[in-house]
Amino acid sequence: MRSFTPRLRALAVSLAGAALVFSPVGGQATAKAPAEQKADCFVPPAGAAAKGGRGADTRDMTVAEQKAIEARTAQLLKAKAARGLGVPKGALAAATVPVYINVMRDAAGNGDVTDTQISQQIAVLNKTFGGQESSAAANTGFTFTLAGTFRYNNNNWHKDKQSSTYRKQTRKGGKNALNIWLVDFSYLGIATFPWDYAQNPGIDGIRVQYTSLPGGSATNYNLGETATHEAGHWFGLYHTFQGGCTSTNDEVSDTPAQSSSTNGCPEGRDSCSLPGLDPIHNYMDYSYDSCYNQFTPGQSSRISSMWTAYRA
Repeated sequence: MRSFTPRLRALAVSLAGAALVFSPVGGQATAKAPAEQKADCFVPPAGAAAKGGRGADTRDMTVAEQKAIEARTAQLLKAKAARGLGVPKGALAAATVPVYINVMRDAAGNGDVTDTQISQQIAVLNKTFGGQESSAAANTGFTFTLAGTFRYNNNNWHKDKQSSTYRKQTRKGGKNALNIWLVDFSYLGIATFPWDYAQNPGIDGIRVQYTSLPGGSATNYNLGETATHEAGHWFGLYHTFQGGCTSTNDEVSDTPAQSSSTNGCPEGRDSCSLPGLDPIHNYMDYSYDSCYNQFTPGQSSRISSMWTAYRA
């Protein structure tokens, strides 16, 4: 989860053209299909990953849990390869991910965002996962397309209350669909991991502070990069500082170990004795949006493996 000052920074319908109307208790929703749209921490619950800057902002992932996840992933990849469903050796998975935007407004309309902001957010996802912000960035091969925008009026949902309930009631698509719920809470974002989808598919997706979209009011965090960070978790990436100064840390070999999360954009920060400066420009750290510019080839490879194992 990701948070910002003065907020604590934490760390994740089809029915095209239809207008959805719920009871006042459940909330009111309106839906637009893409053709109608203008072109344009705390400890989260199990299965969640978060972007934050201070305190315990993700659920504790022990070394034993990490090992179990890696072993399970390897088994799934081996089984899929045996059935001819894997990715050829040396290649990476690639797919177009349908994105459903769920705008959780209150009864007065607070929390709304424009269709232009939503279009810009999708563009940011395509830019960041396409490796377009730096010559050092990897192109993950994944692209994103807006599958639908849905607007709900519900005071509790707007503040991310009853989150498990509202997500189960509003989530669209299958395991390959990225649902983004735009809310107003004390964090910048929370995400679920892909390996938890099978156990609880109804809450799969990412929750994002609505003011972090491009042009929003979240100072230092309004370029749309929060959604990139949270989507990284949704694809199966850990924080770059996962595990601290250990060789295992985030299970990615080309992200240097760091002892703690980054705040701002401190060039030259080196918090571990292991080789390499802290990866402050990596989307999976906690840097300012303007500081971000890359996923690494190793992260791209991990995204490919996790997608193949859990979302393909």
